[in-house]
Amino acid sequence: MPWTPKDLPDLSGSTAVVTGANSGIGFHTARELAEHGAGVVLACRNIEAAAGAAKRMPGSVRIERLDLSSQASVAAFADRWKGPLDLLVNNAGVMTPPRYRETEDGHELMFGTNHLGHFALTARLLPALLESPSPRVVTVASVAHHAGNERVLEANPEAGYRPQAYYGNSKLANLLFALELHRRTTSAGSSLVSTAAHPGISATNLVASRDGLGANPLVHLTAPYFMPLLFQSAARGADATLYAATAAQPGSYTGPTRRREWRGPVGPARLSRHARDEDLARALWELSEQKTGLALAL
Repeated sequence: MPWTPKDLPDLSGSTAVVTGANSGIGFHTARELAEHGAGVVLACRNIEAAAGAAKRMPGSVRIERLDLSSQASVAAFADRWKGPLDLLVNNAGVMTPPRYRETEDGHELMFGTNHLGHFALTARLLPALLESPSPRVVTVASVAHHAGNERVLEANPEAGYRPQAYYGNSKLANLLFALELHRRTTSAGSSLVSTAAHPGISATNLVASRDGLGANPLVHLTAPYFMPLLFQSAARGADATLYAATAAQPGSYTGPTRRREWRGPVGPARLSRHARDEDLARALWELSEQKTGLALAL
């Protein structure tokens, strides 16, 4: 029988952080974790939207402000954290803004948010994760990572900005990070587990968001109507993340298994040759440490 969220174990006593949990994949991930007993922190930039999301979730849920496009916000979030952390779900993201944009730290918006924000968050929360007896980090990637290549090391420069290609590189960066984190935890003999997942093609707010394609007013208005007609639901898209958060093997990559991995039951997902490139992963790790000023040491 295919794995579903009904197969989630009892998570009572555990604590999870889900970034971008106010809508889409993040919302359904957080809701199911809370439904199964975890204490869940919704780490979101939009506090009002997060408050509305929290009201629709059962169990122990609280809200913390986190803007992954701001290294200062990431540092402040980590400074506020108290106690052990069992699960970190690096989920939030920005997709294909039509024009080049930068974070407040001077990084291209997708690379700075999707990758560097989560790299820094993981680094800063590492002490809390290592206080847990069985910590896990799940990084949400995308089938779009197949469009990424070795130019990921250029960190999406302004010259030659191409939304789809740059989004692909930010998602390739997510995968390279997750797999390199696994290799480093294994080498260090750490109890930390790193996995990755992707949601296939799901009807989420990523398309309508004004930070991405939704910067086009027509897309912003129409996406909430046409997306559910064409693609699987955000709830089904969250299945792979939930599996990666609880059942997947260390170092694995999980996603839908049908229709070019756009939808279907969860299972092993395909990695591009660039995602399997360990030299590229090490180089990106070093670049990420330079750009964030953080050493993620296990």
